[in-house]
Amino acid sequence: MNITLTPDIEKALKEYARKQGTTPEALAIHALQERFVSSSETKSIAAEQGTLFGYLGDYIGVLSSTEHVAGGARMSENCGKKFTKGLIKKRQDGRL
Repeated sequence: MNITLTPDIEKALKEYARKQGTTPEALAIHALQERFVSSSETKSIAAEQGTLFGYLGDYIGVLSSTEHVAGGARMSENCGKKFTKGLIKKRQDGRL
């Protein structure tokens, strides 16, 4: 099902979702569930979805940098220092 929103409703939904730190779609689904689905049905839906991993499992993967860089890229080491160094460089280049 597709629902076409009027511009004023779309604007309000986007703004409220931004303030809540969520997406307009998630906010709309939640509001519709609260209004039209009984709490026992909502619990049933949640049970069907299971864990976040169960929901996202087909989209989660692992990348081994050794497939691309001999010995591995070691990208997870000293992340904070690398980030800080990058920010300093941007500042020096006048891009920050």
